[in-house]
Amino acid sequence: MAAGMQLVTPGLVLREVKIGEADRILTVLTPELGVISVSAKGSLRLKSKLFSACGFFCYSEFTLFAGKNMYLANDAQVKKVFFGLHESVEAMALAMYLAELALTLSPVGGEAEALLRLTLNSLYLISEGKKPLPQIKAVFELRAVCEAGFMPDLLCCRSCQKYDGGDFYFDGSAGLLLCADCAARQNKTPNLDPAALLALRHIALVEDKKIFSFSIPPKSMEALGRVTERYALQVLDKPLKTLDFVHTMLS
Repeated sequence: MAAGMQLVTPGLVLREVKIGEADRILTVLTPELGVISVSAKGSLRLKSKLFSACGFFCYSEFTLFAGKNMYLANDAQVKKVFFGLHESVEAMALAMYLAELALTLSPVGGEAEALLRLTLNSLYLISEGKKPLPQIKAVFELRAVCEAGFMPDLLCCRSCQKYDGGDFYFDGSAGLLLCADCAARQNKTPNLDPAALLALRHIALVEDKKIFSFSIPPKSMEALGRVTERYALQVLDKPLKTLDFVHTMLS
């Protein structure tokens, strides 16, 4: 986009850095441009028209001008604020982890739109306490990397084509499934029981509005969470600073 041109776009603030006494540099996830940097000058002043709409995890409609190195915020109107995120340390810890994961993926185009939708839905569920936090975490981890083009092969056992029945092993490094028998031949221990396997397929394959619509026993949820986390980290190929804090809060 040429410098000086105006853009109006919705966006979710996933990071803010204070500059001096009144300015902020925002990192914003938008549906078309993906992750962008925005200079919000004077946004920390209470009387600024940018004050309310530029906060951490605010979903706002931004009026931007393209600068040489980043976008410049001229106006911003709040669309959604997730107030419930601030009501517990656990909720904020998970929200920060999801933000870091989204920023690390840094999608563009259709992938950015899908990730923005997933992030907004996840933050809403966290804020309103609609779903258990470990479930939201697992869904976000797997669905986010799937939307970014890293869909694992979850159809059947890669070796014998067995679809279900008994425990399975999900190989995160290769993104594939092995049944218990085939896993044993490779000295692998199954890491998914039937309920966790069903949930894994559900998250990856169903339409957006249904991805959180499942319930599994606690032990199955623990197994699912371990697998989705390992797969996400495998895809990202880098540690996430917020993950240890999430483990501390959700353990």
